[in-house]
Amino acid sequence: MSQPKDFGLSQRALDALRALFATCGPVRRAIVYGSRAKGNFREGSDIDIALDAPDLPFDALLRLSTQIDDLMLPWQVDLAVVSQIDNPDLLAHIDRVGKVLWKRPAAENSDHAR
Repeated sequence: MSQPKDFGLSQRALDALRALFATCGPVRRAIVYGSRAKGNFREGSDIDIALDAPDLPFDALLRLSTQIDDLMLPWQVDLAVVSQIDNPDLLAHIDRVGKVLWKRPAAENSDHAR
């Protein structure tokens, strides 16, 4: 998985998404995959984001999704939790082309695990 780039998104959108992920304790990483990660997106392409968050409760995922909707971004954002994906081809795709949009600092990860 390579390092982030802009994915065709404004700095405001990137900052807003990263700020939301930072507030959701169980999320370790947010990984963009699909056309935005591959660089072959179109103007209206959605944003596919896989969350590395094995302990994320369903209600927290719904809350995060609602908070993203409240950002009023001009793109649809599709969230998936990696540990809940049972399609091996999709997991391989995320591993192959996924790019990290946001990563929790290591010290925070160990604090959350306690």
